[in-house]
Amino acid sequence: MKILVVYDTASVNRNTKKVAKAISDVLKQKGFDVDCLNVKDVDPAGVKNYDCVLAGSPTQWRRATGPITQFLDRFAKDELTGKLAASFETQLQMPLSGNAAKGIEKKLEKLGFKIVMPSLATYVQSKKDVEGKNEMQLKEGELEKAKKYAEDLAKALHP
Repeated sequence: MKILVVYDTASVNRNTKKVAKAISDVLKQKGFDVDCLNVKDVDPAGVKNYDCVLAGSPTQWRRATGPITQFLDRFAKDELTGKLAASFETQLQMPLSGNAAKGIEKKLEKLGFKIVMPSLATYVQSKKDVEGKNEMQLKEGELEKAKKYAEDLAKALHP
């Protein structure tokens, strides 16, 4: 099975990229053919060559980033019908923070994808770097959560 993990990332630490890579690495270990790409590096015409698409984004302004949304908006409604999909996000864990993954999941469903797993939310927090500047970093245990998600996803795709 050929899988595309497509993501956008916005923070200096590239938190969403780290989550995407963790998911990709586990799926590769499970024997899947996986490409993990920044949304800017994906040729939309090539998406039809994948059996499954995992799309992820940081949550910004309570939704997915513009690049991931614009990427998904490029496809016609029935162009990818029957393919499998799931979504993931990084976000601050706070009331009213929004949810990028749920919005991505809805877009994938409207495009005809079959959602194989509930969306994954991984959490970030603001921490001071060595220079004393605040930056977003994944909370402790979030990469392990992403790896566990990938393990469960592998089972769902390859029971």
